[in-house]
Amino acid sequence: MSEIKNLNPACIWKNFYALTQVPRPSGHLEKIQQFLLDFGKKAGVEVFKDSADNIVMRKPASPGMENKKGVILQAHMDMVPQKTPESTHNFETDPIQPWIDGEWVKAKGTTLGADNGLGVAAIMAVMEDKTLKHGPIEALITADEETGMFGANALPLGELNGDILMNLDSETWGKFVIGSAGGIDITATLDYKEVETDADDAAVKVTIKGLRGGHSGLEIHEGRGNANKLLVRLVREAIEECEARLAGWQGGNMRNAIPFKAEAVLTLPKENVTVLKELAADWLEDFQDEFKGIESGIEVICEDVETPKTEVPVEIQDNLIDAIYACHDGVVRMIPSYPDVVETSSNLAIINIGDGKASLKILARSSREDMKDYIVKTLESCFNMAGMKVETAGSYGGWDPNPDSEILHLLLKEYKDLFDKDGIIQVDHAGLECSIILGKYPHLDVVSLGPTMKSPHTTTERALIETVAPFWQLLKKTLEDIPEK
Repeated sequence: MSEIKNLNPACIWKNFYALTQVPRPSGHLEKIQQFLLDFGKKAGVEVFKDSADNIVMRKPASPGMENKKGVILQAHMDMVPQKTPESTHNFETDPIQPWIDGEWVKAKGTTLGADNGLGVAAIMAVMEDKTLKHGPIEALITADEETGMFGANALPLGELNGDILMNLDSETWGKFVIGSAGGIDITATLDYKEVETDADDAAVKVTIKGLRGGHSGLEIHEGRGNANKLLVRLVREAIEECEARLAGWQGGNMRNAIPFKAEAVLTLPKENVTVLKELAADWLEDFQDEFKGIESGIEVICEDVETPKTEVPVEIQDNLIDAIYACHDGVVRMIPSYPDVVETSSNLAIINIGDGKASLKILARSSREDMKDYIVKTLESCFNMAGMKVETAGSYGGWDPNPDSEILHLLLKEYKDLFDKDGIIQVDHAGLECSIILGKYPHLDVVSLGPTMKSPHTTTERALIETVAPFWQLLKKTLEDIPEK
């Protein structure tokens, strides 16, 4: 693992490795905030934590470059905490275990945190490098981006002084993002009074796992299986064919991650247990055929468990199953003018049912406000018919593309000069903090870039080693050539 610190460029990889040793799951950022404060002091730059729990650093211009436009380098400090079923990792206390697998850096049993750790590591490299030539530089390292962009949403007005924002949270090297989707959290809840389980019934826990999961923005169009949506098909048929009753359901754990595992506890007459297990085996065959070429590790597991004392009432159970079945999940439509880019989608991310409470959590995204409103109302209508309370939170707007951006065209020129290739201009479906920051600082000229990463928000997250050195080379050259005010 320590070999990662010696990868090229060492200035980024050593900082990234240091970040992996500091717990930083969303919602638990005290350790990483202190780490960054200590780093800034050691690097000799101004550093502070603002009222939104963001970390801000300021580095003065190199001598003779004071008249350059100010650049804000921006990334987020938190990471998505996902782990494999067999992992005992505690994200609040344990370091990530990165390792080199050929051309990739991966993590053992967990998400890697390259999203957005490599961006933070690059900012750290800029802040501590005494040889770089540049104008005034600020760093904005935001809090809790992955769970609601809280740091960006609460960013104080008047705090930033720069003219250009370079977001370092993109995940395909050579592509320069100039627009992204907005998003909104949708939560449907229902309280119910549990009923007693038939004392003669057996109980079976049905688990669907082994799916790829993935980023609900970047990979929602790939047709990957959603464990909650697969499980509801099996559960509904078990209710219809095996006299099963729903006692509990847990699926998914992050709004912005496609759920790769879900499980439900079903009660049923003992004589129907064998039929349920045969039904589960049939569904496994169907799922494997349906997702051939997309999913290769699907598992459907039935385990005999102790019969719970209570379960969901029949009417409530049926309404919940209908709502889960009917809830839209996946792409709604593509952008008409960019037919390869998703415009609107929803991700049925988290389901928790049990102990008299039901909760369904969705992240909906769209690059159009009217279509975002459409998907919200679609989901509201679905859950209202099940008698559920629907609430929305964390809404943020899309980032409208500016193809005439000065920093974009500078980056494209530098990229062509350095690597003899044409950069690609891109609009992303994944949400970026740029739109929120632009809402507070509308004068900023904004672009997003980064080295290549695959499968963020999953335990197969990986960073392509060979893209980090040219990313660093481009970043240094661009900072040196930023135009004057």
